[in-house]
Amino acid sequence: MAIARALIIRPTLILANEPTGNLNSKQGEEIMKIFTQLNRESTTIIQATHSEKNASYSSRIVHLLDGIVQKEDPAHRMP
Repeated sequence: MAIARALIIRPTLILANEPTGNLNSKQGEEIMKIFTQLNRESTTIIQATHSEKNASYSSRIVHLLDGIVQKEDPAHRMP
């Protein structure tokens, strides 16, 4: 519900902290597909996640440890 409320205003930037954390896998995948489409339409999405699957939707992954960048990887979007 919080994601739906946030998307109504068509933001140019979305900050998402574990956006699929309380969802079942089907709902989580739907959210990630929505984020992918929004990103294609020029919405910037910054997501904090522990999910490698969710991270794989990204065009860039920054790995942090104790707030310090450990490495950066280009990601390959899932179809």
